[in-house]
Amino acid sequence: MPTVDHHRRAVAFALLLPLSAMLTGCRRNGFPDVPAGYREFAYVTNGASNTVSVLDLVSLRPDRTLRVGDNPTGIAVNPKRNEVYAINTQSGTVTVIDTSNNTVAATIGVHRQPYFISVDARGGRAYVANSGSNSVSVIDLDHRREIAVAGTGEQPGMARISPDMRSLVVSNRGSGSVSVYGVTPYSSSPGAPQQEQKEPPLHLRAAFPGCPGATDIAILPDSSKAFIACSGGNQVMAIRLAAEPGSWPARQNPGAMTDHLLALLDVGKTPLHLAMKPDGGEIFTSNFGDDSVSEIYTWTNEVGGTYTIGSKPTYGIVSRDNSTLWVSNFGADLISIYSIDDGQLVTTIHTGSSPDALAFSADEHLLLAADAHSGDVAVIRTQGRQGAALFTILPAGGSPNAIAVKVTHGAP
Repeated sequence: MPTVDHHRRAVAFALLLPLSAMLTGCRRNGFPDVPAGYREFAYVTNGASNTVSVLDLVSLRPDRTLRVGDNPTGIAVNPKRNEVYAINTQSGTVTVIDTSNNTVAATIGVHRQPYFISVDARGGRAYVANSGSNSVSVIDLDHRREIAVAGTGEQPGMARISPDMRSLVVSNRGSGSVSVYGVTPYSSSPGAPQQEQKEPPLHLRAAFPGCPGATDIAILPDSSKAFIACSGGNQVMAIRLAAEPGSWPARQNPGAMTDHLLALLDVGKTPLHLAMKPDGGEIFTSNFGDDSVSEIYTWTNEVGGTYTIGSKPTYGIVSRDNSTLWVSNFGADLISIYSIDDGQLVTTIHTGSSPDALAFSADEHLLLAADAHSGDVAVIRTQGRQGAALFTILPAGGSPNAIAVKVTHGAP
């Protein structure tokens, strides 16, 4: 873990506590109006508390704390139904949270040391990388059960499904490699009897060595390329994903129907996270080892530059309008705001201790930062008369490490 000036951190956080006490539980005065009955929550995994904190983003207050499995690490929302899924690393399970009433609805067994879950665009399947088992689990979310397991490289950390649901990309930290799987189409009908698939849900299409410490994965919105952070090699691997048979790229170039390596891009030291612009045009790496971010042009597979951003950056997120990059500085208790259009650091905002994972509210008027060492969530107002500023700090649990935001539809 990085070295932090504990006295400075304690003083800064003490100054923030009165603000939190005044604002916790208040309504969002001056924020955009929301319809009557609108419900939006943030779900925060607390690795040291074996819980998920549920935060009400309308009233800006804690809603409840849910007991889940041991050491929850990853969390994801279902885009089609009122569910959120928490990964319990030490228990080897997935907790299903019903967001219509914020209760635990089910627990699904997977394998040893899962870390990450990815839900497909239809909301019917999820994919879990099992680091301790060198495998990836396929979960049928309609029936809440594991239906297949595929072998991977050593210590897979992430399994990300492409937007078109044709490709699953897995980063294997232990073997320094990337596995690419083809995904078999399926029919989804919640509540209907499960039907046996004639083909396995996953089949290995390609494997690429040469990515030491493979960690985060970004896949372009058109599902044409994947970019993987090679944290141990100070590089990002760019892979062309196989085009669909009969598609325009496949008709123009038969070679497009296979996965192939495009480039290994030199970035800053120890890239941990990839923040992609919503339009897919650029990706920014959070380079933990040299306090920088690197800008990658995804069309040309080139690095535009590497820029100083703050102490020990771990996570980045880009605004919906593609103009602004927000970066958590784990070693400085700060969020950096970087103008992509102007190519410069705009300002920094204080948080709790060691901010890590970030998430926007649905309207992006709030940015949430999980403060790993102070056990809380900094709530930053992204727009205001004086610009972005800390609005409040909400309590979470021990070692919060991931955040998912869900607007619940059809709830009473």
